[in-house]
Parts: sequence; structure tokens; C-alpha cells
Amino acid sequence: MRPMQISGETAQKLAKALDIPIEQLMHMPQHILLQKLAELHAKEQKESNEQRDCTE
Repeated sequence: MRPMQISGETAQKLAKALDIPIEQLMHMPQHILLQKLAELHAKEQKESNEQRDCTE
């Protein structure tokens, strides 16, 4: 399996956001990475909605 074709900067940001080592990210199958990104996005949306509800 080839490493992901993303820039080093993007890989660092993703690894930090997903809280995984960069080496693991680079060798992660694409479908699993996309699933984790979707989960991260859903979590951020939920937190954003909760903050919005608290300020209203």
C-alpha cells in the first residue's frame, strides 16, 4: 500500500486533529481515514451547535 498523497503540513494537522501518530496516518487506508474525518466533522458540528445553544 502506498503512503497517502498529502502534503507534510496537511498530514501534521490531520494527525494532531485525529490524535494519532503521523506514521499511522500516512499508512492508513483511505476509506478508514475518510471515516475518521467524517466522525471528527460530526463531533465538531455537535460542539458548535451546543455552544450556539448555550449563547442563545
